[in-house]
Amino acid sequence: MIQPQQWTGEPLHKPDFKNNLHMNKMKPIVLVILAGALLLMLSCSEKKNEDVTNEVNKMGSVESSVTVQHADSLHDILITTHKVWNNNVAYKTIEYRDTIPALGTEHTSAENEDGDTKNVTVKKDYEIFITVK
Repeated sequence: MIQPQQWTGEPLHKPDFKNNLHMNKMKPIVLVILAGALLLMLSCSEKKNEDVTNEVNKMGSVESSVTVQHADSLHDILITTHKVWNNNVAYKTIEYRDTIPALGTEHTSAENEDGDTKNVTVKKDYEIFITVK
């Protein structure tokens, strides 16, 4: 049978003041790291992009659109349209048409309204990237 220890008035575990002093120095560093991580998480959240709009300011703006039409098996037509708005009036519409090479075809599966899928061959589409300066 194990005999209980008799308490002598001294703590069973003596605190190590050197390690506690080290921990006190570490607390601000840990707090700074946690605060930085919190700021990083908050900055990565979705921001409202003020440049994206659902309607055109027709009091004074240029509305541009870019589309690609398939002409034949070898050619596509790139259509760039600019509409100049001034005082709620479409002042001028400017359209450019350029013939560009077709990208060919690709095999993919398509689904109809009933949910039936079928393998089809379709013309490849260009990806459009616009840089505004």
